[in-house]
Amino acid sequence: MTGSDITDEAAVAAAAMTEQAIVQAHTDPRNAVLDPRTKIGIVLVTSVVVMAPGGAKFVPAALILAVVLTLAERAWPRAAGLLAAAAVAASFAYLLPRTVVHPLTGVLGVLAAYLLRLVVIAGVAMYLVRTTTPSEFTAALRVARVPRGITVSGAVMLRFIPTMIAEARAVRDAMRLRGLGMLGNPVRGLEYFTVPLIASSLRASEDLSASALLRGLGSRTPPTCMRPPRFGIGDVMVGLFVALLAGGTLLW
Repeated sequence: MTGSDITDEAAVAAAAMTEQAIVQAHTDPRNAVLDPRTKIGIVLVTSVVVMAPGGAKFVPAALILAVVLTLAERAWPRAAGLLAAAAVAASFAYLLPRTVVHPLTGVLGVLAAYLLRLVVIAGVAMYLVRTTTPSEFTAALRVARVPRGITVSGAVMLRFIPTMIAEARAVRDAMRLRGLGMLGNPVRGLEYFTVPLIASSLRASEDLSASALLRGLGSRTPPTCMRPPRFGIGDVMVGLFVALLAGGTLLW
């Protein structure tokens, strides 16, 4: 068994999973509830507020927002995983230093507190990644007069993240089929997982770059959008909900 065998199997499985995800993203009516500009604004506001000095008090509100958006997407496993990750990080950040008084637990508490902030930001960002296609993302940034370099880079990254997740799952499934695991020999298992993933990421980045050029993302002439971004009642409701969470946090 060689790394190339795992790479070939992972490439075939990842290609099928990525194609299915793209088709579902274009056909799923739930993805058209919010304007992409609203999603981008929510991610930016959440990131700035939570990571700013004194942003720890906004973490519960950001967590509620992330869970509500995930439930609106009907991604039940991801919502449960988000709550579990936040609970574990909060336990290490606030309960462990009070239970075990030690300098090491204090350092772990500080790291866990920042990890908790990153978890809630990732929860909000995953809604943008999972419900927004690259064409909708570029159209929204183009309407917002964002520079072309940022638009092209953001569109490529929006496709790259789901592709790499699919690649990692395909490599993991290929390792399981061959009876390989991370527990028996962690060093060898990490090698079998990392090497095919790096090779797949290089190939995927080249394919995505070629796809971006073929779609005319680097062209000076703006392409025509089949579904121009428009604000709707869902954007107003989300804006009011975010304002309610922010106001409740400040008053509380």
